[in-house]
Amino acid sequence: MRRWRALLVLGAAQFLMVLDTSVMNVSISALVEDFDTDVTAIQAVITLYTLVMAALMITGGKIGDMVGRRRAFTVGLCIYAVGSAITAVSPELWVLTIGWSVIEGLGAALVLPALAALVAGAYQGRDRAVAYGVIGGLAGAGIAIGPLLGGWVTTYLTWRVVFAGEVVLVVAMLCVVRWVTEPPRPARPPRLDGVGAVLSALGLGGVVLGILQSGTWGWLEPRDAPFTVFGFSPTLFVVAAGGGLLWLFRMWERRREAGGRDALVDFSLFGVPPLRAGLAMLLGQNLILLGLFFVIPLYLQIVQGLNAFETGLRLLPVSVMMFLSAMSGPLLGRVASPRTVVRVAMLVLLAAILWLLAAIRPDLDDASFAGAMAVLGLGMGLLASQLGNVVQSSVAEDRRSEAGGLQYTAQNLGSSLGTALIGSVLVVALSAVFVRQIEDNPDISDAVREQTGIAIDQGISFLSTDQVRAAAEDAGVPPAEADAFVDEYAQAQLGGLKTAILAVGGITLVCLPFSRWLPAERPGSTAEAPASP
Repeated sequence: MRRWRALLVLGAAQFLMVLDTSVMNVSISALVEDFDTDVTAIQAVITLYTLVMAALMITGGKIGDMVGRRRAFTVGLCIYAVGSAITAVSPELWVLTIGWSVIEGLGAALVLPALAALVAGAYQGRDRAVAYGVIGGLAGAGIAIGPLLGGWVTTYLTWRVVFAGEVVLVVAMLCVVRWVTEPPRPARPPRLDGVGAVLSALGLGGVVLGILQSGTWGWLEPRDAPFTVFGFSPTLFVVAAGGGLLWLFRMWERRREAGGRDALVDFSLFGVPPLRAGLAMLLGQNLILLGLFFVIPLYLQIVQGLNAFETGLRLLPVSVMMFLSAMSGPLLGRVASPRTVVRVAMLVLLAAILWLLAAIRPDLDDASFAGAMAVLGLGMGLLASQLGNVVQSSVAEDRRSEAGGLQYTAQNLGSSLGTALIGSVLVVALSAVFVRQIEDNPDISDAVREQTGIAIDQGISFLSTDQVRAAAEDAGVPPAEADAFVDEYAQAQLGGLKTAILAVGGITLVCLPFSRWLPAERPGSTAEAPASP
């Protein structure tokens, strides 16, 4: 049992990171009310958190190589605790953004790459598969407990209690962090590529920012945009600028490598097929999961009017099934290859998405919704049971921190894009369906249609029907016309939600072909020989 003590500390850290995001997702309504803001602003806060992690994860992994992985893990936990404390007492939304999105994100960017490398370094062979199964299972447990705990605390106490509790948990981990063995450091620690770190962060930030703001700015025709470019919305130009910076980042890294200097990312790693496939699948997994976990709470809280605790109860099946299926990874490894397990997982996810489409209706059918959530959790857990081990087993020991940085960059970039992209699809679909429906409704006057068009052009948020009714009454709309207006909006809500979920299904299909490069042999069936270019 002594050899598993390190896994207790590392698993607790993984649990904490997942718990944090899941609490935020079920507390959207409470955050909107507490900070007197709207869903779009909270979407931006959630996206910024994962964006900070995605943008800095590679740098965090490199710092772990420079100062030692356990030291980077420890310092990251301390920074994370400071961010949690600020979040717990934040009086304004901007303070919450600094504490949660920025400072906690910085801490996580140090913790997670070190965590991945420390797990891989501490265990070998089947023990490593077991360790990554446990890590995946604890990630599932965080998702399981997060909505329920966060929902209960948010409903009956306050969401702030969760973040205060995180500080206590971090202090407990710091007391036993010595259980984690510090791997030998290289004879010549690498130097940090500051220019590469800035270029990668700005590039990733530009891509995600553009997608995030597309619902507000518009994709081509400008809406509530701070500026225009040749009369067009800045969205695609911001995304393109981010892509251009990423291209410059790659050119800069090649130049450093050619000059014999340390690069932030060794792009030759992407020539390792299992690593490349594992990263692509991790990005897709988190894009799917966070996209759905942004849409589903909106359906439960805004459309169905459930509180945070009731929302957590409805999300419990996905979380429990993810925990159980993630823990099954070592057992599955005895009968099937990672490629087979991942392909089955993707097919299970498609089935869950189709079931969820049928379950999104005006009146919540608890049995059907719970079934869809359970199948979703099964698919996600199967993915979690395989992908971390695939990525770390694809490289040699001296590349583990770098692979860990890439691993969590892919995961958090997927999380950022999931929230931003699916949130944008939701808003665009809501606007389009609503405009079409009120145009076809003879009970709605031309004046109301015109005012609605103006409001949508200025940017629309996912509001409750009560908020829409109050806005119509404040505008002096007659009661009968207001009823028709609200009914059409309620239908548009469901249409927007289903369109967003359908987009997630499309992403799942796009991800499936990447599984062809995953290992086709069962773990341990052949001698481990990680590729290292």
